[in-house]
Amino acid sequence: MNLFDVYPINDVTIVKAKGSYVWDDQGDQYLDLYGGHAVISIGHTHPHWVQRIEDQLEKIAFYSNSIRIPLQVQLAEQLGRISGKTDYQLFLCNSGAEANENALKMASFHTGRKKIIAFNKSFHGRTSLAVAVTDNPAYTAPVNETDNVIFLPFNDEDALAECFASDGDSIAAVIIEGIQGVGGINVADDSFLRLIRSLCDKHGAVYIADSVQCGYGRSGKFFSHDFAGVNADIYTMAKGMGNGFPVAGLIIAPHIKPKHFQLGTTFGGNHLACAAALAVLEIIEQEKLMGNAVMVGKYLRDELSAIPQLKNIRGRGLMIGFDVPAELKDLKKNLLWNQKIFTGEAKPNVIRLLPSLALKRKDAEQFIDSIKEEISNLVSATVN
Repeated sequence: MNLFDVYPINDVTIVKAKGSYVWDDQGDQYLDLYGGHAVISIGHTHPHWVQRIEDQLEKIAFYSNSIRIPLQVQLAEQLGRISGKTDYQLFLCNSGAEANENALKMASFHTGRKKIIAFNKSFHGRTSLAVAVTDNPAYTAPVNETDNVIFLPFNDEDALAECFASDGDSIAAVIIEGIQGVGGINVADDSFLRLIRSLCDKHGAVYIADSVQCGYGRSGKFFSHDFAGVNADIYTMAKGMGNGFPVAGLIIAPHIKPKHFQLGTTFGGNHLACAAALAVLEIIEQEKLMGNAVMVGKYLRDELSAIPQLKNIRGRGLMIGFDVPAELKDLKKNLLWNQKIFTGEAKPNVIRLLPSLALKRKDAEQFIDSIKEEISNLVSATVN
């Protein structure tokens, strides 16, 4: 049997990881500024995270949600306190797509409506409803297509207001990433998020803050939507929530009431997942990683902005993107093979940086030196 060939693969086999570094089967060391799609939040194989999981594995790894799981209560309390959303309700699941799927379902249950507003260049997942609100036809099969989704231009306040004015009473929810990840590190304007909040309040719709990639402290605040100074009705999260252990969730405002059997999951919120997620929150708090994301992120953006060949440096905290001109199209590839640095990309010409929130200043400096060297080499090759 062969693997189903859906992933473009770099010819690297990673066998060991620690902090912001990984090593391949040849013994070569790489600086990881991508974190496996923003998953590594506290650094690879953090000893406290490893110990938490090992200790739990010795006790019980799994039982279903048909019994009490005190770790879920502990996780809800910790998450509420650190995020500042103490009065919200937590539902645990397994992936970002599942979190968004359940958030959209809850919005429809709550409002009795079907229409969803999403935005151009959005990415919310690959399951049926999550991919229906994702703006990429390559990901959407015919069975996923629906007339219930309205796509609007990102950050276009007039288009949003006009849509609500014409169809507001049928809108169940607005779903938006605080910073679009797959779409190219596009930051939602604070005023745009505030308008979403006010229009949802006026028309009885649900504001869903997709924080799967831009949440969990990556922006420097726990949720990147917090920069706007408003609360969403539902926040979805995954990626950095477990530092590589599959865990996800949504937190739901108190005015949205649960009913038995509305939502459910077999593996979500299992004992091991909760242990991993608790370790992440403990480390984020103890090591002040949100503050580190602010400081190291600012250094990276400032230094990248001083490189004349790079354009439109953007992002918040340690979620950073920049545009690469055509003559530097091999920059990401050369960073990997020549400098042993993992970065990400968004088509057609964006490099994304999504490192651990524990990224050290010296590692950021190494990256800046390396990118300058590779740009210089590419420019010289073009001239010659």
